[in-house]
Amino acid sequence: MEKSSKIEILRHSLSHILAAAVYEMFPDAKFGIGPAVENGFYYDFDLPRTLIPEDLEILEEKMRRIIKENPKFEKANISFDEALKDFKKAKQPYKVELVNDIRKEISNLKPARIASQNEAGGSQISIYKTGGFVDLCSGPHIKAASEIDSQAFKLTKISGAYWKGDEKNKMLQRIYGVAFLSPKELRQYLAMMAEAEKRDHKKLGRDLELFSFHAESPGSAFWHPKGMVIWNEMEKYGKDLRRKFGFQEIQTPLIAKNILWKESGHWDHYSDSMFSIKSENETYCLKPMDCPFNILMYKEKTKSYRDLPIRFTEIGRIMRNEKSGELNGLLRVRYLTQDDSHIFCLPEQVENEIASLLKMVKEYYPAFGIEPKFFLSTRPDDFMGKKSEWDLAEKNLASALKKEKVTYEIKEKDGAFYGPKIDIEIKDALGRSWQLATIQLDFQMPQRFSLEYIDANGKQQVPVMIHAAVFGSFERFIGILTEHYAGAFPLWLSPVQVEVIPVSDKFQKYGNEINSLLLAKNIRSIIRESSESLGKRIRAAQNEKTNYMLIVGEKETAAKTVAVRDREKGDLGEMKLEKFLDKLNKEIADKS
Repeated sequence: MEKSSKIEILRHSLSHILAAAVYEMFPDAKFGIGPAVENGFYYDFDLPRTLIPEDLEILEEKMRRIIKENPKFEKANISFDEALKDFKKAKQPYKVELVNDIRKEISNLKPARIASQNEAGGSQISIYKTGGFVDLCSGPHIKAASEIDSQAFKLTKISGAYWKGDEKNKMLQRIYGVAFLSPKELRQYLAMMAEAEKRDHKKLGRDLELFSFHAESPGSAFWHPKGMVIWNEMEKYGKDLRRKFGFQEIQTPLIAKNILWKESGHWDHYSDSMFSIKSENETYCLKPMDCPFNILMYKEKTKSYRDLPIRFTEIGRIMRNEKSGELNGLLRVRYLTQDDSHIFCLPEQVENEIASLLKMVKEYYPAFGIEPKFFLSTRPDDFMGKKSEWDLAEKNLASALKKEKVTYEIKEKDGAFYGPKIDIEIKDALGRSWQLATIQLDFQMPQRFSLEYIDANGKQQVPVMIHAAVFGSFERFIGILTEHYAGAFPLWLSPVQVEVIPVSDKFQKYGNEINSLLLAKNIRSIIRESSESLGKRIRAAQNEKTNYMLIVGEKETAAKTVAVRDREKGDLGEMKLEKFLDKLNKEIADKS
C-alpha cells in the first residue's frame, strides 16, 4: 500500500474512533459524516450541548484508550431496509437521511450501471463496527485500531458546519483532527502551524497597517496607504511586463444586463455566485469576470487575419457572491481585482501565444523568490461544446508546455466549463501550495458570441480566445506574499524602505537632510522624532519590518556619512550616502 493511500485510510479510521469517543461522552449524540481531509480528518455531530476547547483533551484521551483496547474495524453489507431500521432504532436521523439518499441515487442510475452496482453489492449498503460504535461507511479502513500510533494524532479545533453544507439545514458541531504516520511528522506539522499562525496575513496586515477588514463590508479589504504601496508596485511591475509581451491595456464597466451573461453561459453555470440587481424592469449583474466585456470590444469592428493576435489586458475589478462562511481575509474575498488578459488569435497562432504566456509566467515569479509549478487541467463533466474541440485545445496546451520545456502534471476534469487550462501553483516559505495564475484556452465563447475574422481567402472564420491571469487575484497574491515573507517584504515592494534615526535631537537637522535626499531619489524613507531612546526606535523600525535603518550621530554628521543597519544582517558599518544609494538602486532593480 502506498504511503498516501495508507495515511488517508488511517485518517478516516481515526474519524470513526473520534465518533466512538464522542458516543461514549454523549450517548444522545447524532452523527453526521466523518471523512479524511488534507493532513487529518473531521466529524460532524449534533450534540446536547456546545463543545468547549477543554472537551478536545478529554476526547483525545478517550480515543487513545480506545486505540489501546484495539477494537477491529468490522465491515458488514446489509440491506437498505435493515440499515434504515437499525439507524431509526438508534435515533440517528442523519444516517437515515444518508441511507435514503444512497438508495435514491442508485435507483436513478442507468440499467448498465445498476448491474455493475449490484455485482459489487449495490443492492446492499455497507456499515463498519468499531467496538460498540456502528457507522454507515463504504470504507476502506485499517484492520484494527492498534495500527494507529496514539501519539501521532491531535484534535485541533471545533467549528460550526451546516448539515450537507446547506445553510438552510441545521448547524452541526465539527471536530477537526490532524494525523500522521509518526509522532515526528505530527510535531513537524504542529510547528509549521505555529509558524503559520505567526505569519497570519490578517494579523500582519493590521499590525503593519497594510490592510484591514470590517464587518460592514464582508469579503472586501480596506487598503491603507502602506498597503497601496505594495499594490501599486505589483501593478506597475505587471503592466511593464505585459507591455513587453505585446499587450494593450483597456478598461471595462463593472455591470451589465444579464442577457450578456446568458449569452456567455455564465448565467446557467455560475449565477449562484453572481450579484444581481433589478433596475427599470431589467436584471443587471455585477461582473464576476471580464471576458464577455473584452469580447464586446472585439466585436466593435470587423477584423482581418492580419489584425490577429489582439492582446487585451486590464486591471479588472470583479464581484463574486462567495458564501460568508468561506470568506478568509485576502485569500477568499467577494470584491477582487485580477490582472486579466484576453488574447484573440488564429488557430495556428495558439501554440505560440500559449508559449509566450508561459515565458511571461516564468519571468514573473522569480521577482518574488517563488518557483511556479504547472498543471494541465482537462475537460470537466459539465463541459460546453464539442469533445473534438476540447481534445484539440488540450493538445495545444500540452504542445506549448512541451515547447517551453515545462514540467507539468495533469489535473483530471478540473478545467473551466468552456475550456481546458494551465494552472500555476506556488509553494510559500512554509511549503504550502497556492493556486495563482491561470491560462485558459477557449473555443466556446467565440462561437457563442459569433466572433469572426476574415481569412486570407476572404472567408469568415472564428478566432480562438485565450484567458490569462498571472497574479490571479491581487488580493489573494498579496495575502500569500504577506505570509510568505512574514510581513518582511523585499526592498522593491516594501512600504517603508529606509528609516533615518538620529541619535538625539542634536542630529535631527542632518537626519532631515538625509531623509529629504532619499525621498528626492524616489526611496521610500521616513524619519521619526527623537523623543524616545535610540534602542527603542531601532526596535520599532525592526518590528515594522523596515529594510534599512540609517543611524546618524556626531561621527556621521561630521563625516557626512550614515551608519547602515540591515533588517536581517544587522550593522553593515559606516558608508557614504552615494554608496548606500547605489546599493539600494541595484537591489530594487534586481528585485532581489
